[in-house]
Amino acid sequence: MGLETIKTASTAALAAIAGAAQVSEGPGLSARQIAVSQQAIAPGATISHWVSPATVADLATVLAAAQTAAWSIIPCGAGSKLDWGGLITSPAIALSTQHLNRLVDHAVGDLTVTVEAGMPFATLQALLAEQGQFLAIDPAYPDQATIGGVIATGDTGSLRHRYTSVRDMVLGIEFVRADGQIAKAGGRVVKNVAGYDLMKLFTGSYGTLGVLTQVTLRVYPLPDSTKTVVLTGEGGAIAQVAQQLIRSALTPVSVDLVSATVVANLGLGQGEGLLVRFQGIGASVHTQSETVAAWGRSHSLAVANYDQADDPTLWQRLRDQIPPPTPTGAIACKIGIQPTAAIALYRHIDSLEVAGWAGQLHLGSGLGWLVFPTVEAAIVRQIRTFCEAHSGFLTMLQAPPPAKQQLDVWGDVGPALATMQAIKQTFDPQRRLSSGRFVGGI
Repeated sequence: MGLETIKTASTAALAAIAGAAQVSEGPGLSARQIAVSQQAIAPGATISHWVSPATVADLATVLAAAQTAAWSIIPCGAGSKLDWGGLITSPAIALSTQHLNRLVDHAVGDLTVTVEAGMPFATLQALLAEQGQFLAIDPAYPDQATIGGVIATGDTGSLRHRYTSVRDMVLGIEFVRADGQIAKAGGRVVKNVAGYDLMKLFTGSYGTLGVLTQVTLRVYPLPDSTKTVVLTGEGGAIAQVAQQLIRSALTPVSVDLVSATVVANLGLGQGEGLLVRFQGIGASVHTQSETVAAWGRSHSLAVANYDQADDPTLWQRLRDQIPPPTPTGAIACKIGIQPTAAIALYRHIDSLEVAGWAGQLHLGSGLGWLVFPTVEAAIVRQIRTFCEAHSGFLTMLQAPPPAKQQLDVWGDVGPALATMQAIKQTFDPQRRLSSGRFVGGI
């Protein structure tokens, strides 16, 4: 269906379903939403409307109407990560959950919370903090991201080292299928094994299987104390300390290796940097921090400590750099690699003479980010080959559309693609949801 046909046929229909105030063809969008949507589409394509239903029932009706009228739908929250993944190649409607933002239930004693998917991440953290709890996720763009968007993109962050992945936080979901039917999976308790694990299936699916409308999450008590030890200097020495730390009985919540550019931008010194964060009882945090600092000094590394007052600011400044805010024209890649090959990866990129690149790698999981102000597709392909040779991957999540047209965003996923395609066929046989954004053009 062409753009003009969609505009004339759908504006009135969408307004009748969701209310005229919840349908926009452009005016009323924030500057960030406009910029992100422009980065998300291929030349010649467009996001014709933004629709933000006020109720789950209205959202379900929009999806049912979309199936009948053959509209393509791009589910999103606030749109902060709409430009992640493959390009949208045909006219589509952005279906936002940002008005589905209620707190449904907070079982303080059970350490669980149930919210609508459009609740802003920052809002939920503030509500949990009032009860001395928090959601152990530190996603990109925490001030803009919604809970549904964080789950749909599987965006965990540095805290994954201690608290594992987003999919391990999700206990239950409500979602709307491509045909407009409302479905549920999981529950509101930590131990729930009934039925298929749709929670894990939907996490990181980029809105290709359905639209999340409500989630139940595991939460944790706020720590009494927090402190980050920063070691900077020669990469080989940092790698030795990192391996000593990983093999030890210490219990950091985050262990991140950052490139020399990041170290310089944060004003931390010279060389690569290792950021080791501890949280918990004050005496334990102090003892463990001193141990890491001593290891650093024994390897001739510079040592800096960031205590309770300065620690949050340090990590916020890091999040402001990686991934970069949209739009910058930068290319941001999500990577995975054997942690022992991290320094070798950084050296490999230096050998390619890439200017101004930045890297952040979570050494517990081997996941992280590479950011390039500008780089040729051939260079990205070489770096992907290096990651794959060390049991990893490289996904070009954020980039100007021309860059994504030159290189497969997701790379080769091997025989897993057939299974993914079969699942997509089951949940969205008409391929109307987030078409083109995920692996293999799913």
